[in-house]
Amino acid sequence: MKKTIIALVVIVLVIVGGYFIIKGSSNKNVVVNNNQNVATTTAIVNIPVENKVETIIGTSVQGLNITAYHYGTGTTELLFVGGIHGGYEWNTALLAYNLMDYLKANPDSIPSNIKVTVIPVLNPDGLNKVVGTSSVFSVSNVPTSEADTVAGRFNANNVDLNRNFDCDWQTKGTWQNKTVSGGNSLFSEPESSAVRNYIEVQKPKAVVVFYSAAGGVFSSSCHNGILPETNTLTNIYSKASGYPAYETFDFYATTGDMVNWLAKINIPAISVLLTNHTDVELNKNLAGVKAILKYYAK
Repeated sequence: MKKTIIALVVIVLVIVGGYFIIKGSSNKNVVVNNNQNVATTTAIVNIPVENKVETIIGTSVQGLNITAYHYGTGTTELLFVGGIHGGYEWNTALLAYNLMDYLKANPDSIPSNIKVTVIPVLNPDGLNKVVGTSSVFSVSNVPTSEADTVAGRFNANNVDLNRNFDCDWQTKGTWQNKTVSGGNSLFSEPESSAVRNYIEVQKPKAVVVFYSAAGGVFSSSCHNGILPETNTLTNIYSKASGYPAYETFDFYATTGDMVNWLAKINIPAISVLLTNHTDVELNKNLAGVKAILKYYAK
C-alpha cells in the first residue's frame, strides 16, 4: 500500500511539473537580432496565432499598443496600414477604422482564400498628440489646421517613421522643404521595428499603405525597378478608385520610405494618398480595396 501511494505521488508530480514546463515555454517571446545595419539592437517578435482576430505587433515609444486586426481565414494575407504619420494624417487612420467596420459587417466580401489584416494606427503617439488618448475619434473632434497637426506627424522621439525604413535611409530626411529626423539608425524606432518584424514573419502577399495628401496611387521601388505585381496593383486600385496612378513619388526626395523598403524585399506594395488631410474618401477606397480582393481571389 505504501509503495502504491508513493508511486501515485511521483506520477502526479511528473504531470504537474510537465504542465508548468510547457506553459512556461509557450509564454516566451522570440528575440531576434536586428541585423539591418544595426549592431546591437534587438527586437521582440510577437509571433501571431494564425487566423487570430487581432495581434499586438509591438508598442510605441510611449508604450501604446500597435494592433493588427484580422478578417477572413484564408492563407493569402493582404496588409493595409494607416496612421504612419499619426495625427498629421489622422484621416488615414480613420479610413482604416472605416475599412475595418466594413469588413466586420460584410465578412462575405472577403474571398475564402484571403485574410485581410489592417493596422489602423502605426504611429499611436503621433495620433495622440492631435486627438488625445481616446482610441475613438471622428472628423468632429480633430483640428483641421495643418499648423495644429504637424507635430502629430512624428512619434514621441520626434522621428518621421516613414524615413526610418531600409531604402536609402539617412539620419536626416526631407519632408516637403523641411529637414526631419530619420532616426539614429535603421529601424531604430519601436513602431517601424514592429511592423518590419510582422511583415518578415507573415510575408503578406501585398501591402497597401494609406497617406495624405496628394490624391493618387503610387508604385513602390528601391533601385530595382517596379515589380510587375506592384504595377498591376497600382493600376487596379487606380482604375477602381478613380485616383490617378503614378510610377514614382517625385514631389521631393524621400529616404527610408516604408513602401520602397517593401519593394526592396520583393513584396508588392503601393502608397494610396488621399486628396486632403480631412476626408477619408471611403467610397473611392472601398472600391479600390474590393478590386484588390477580387484580384487575389481564387
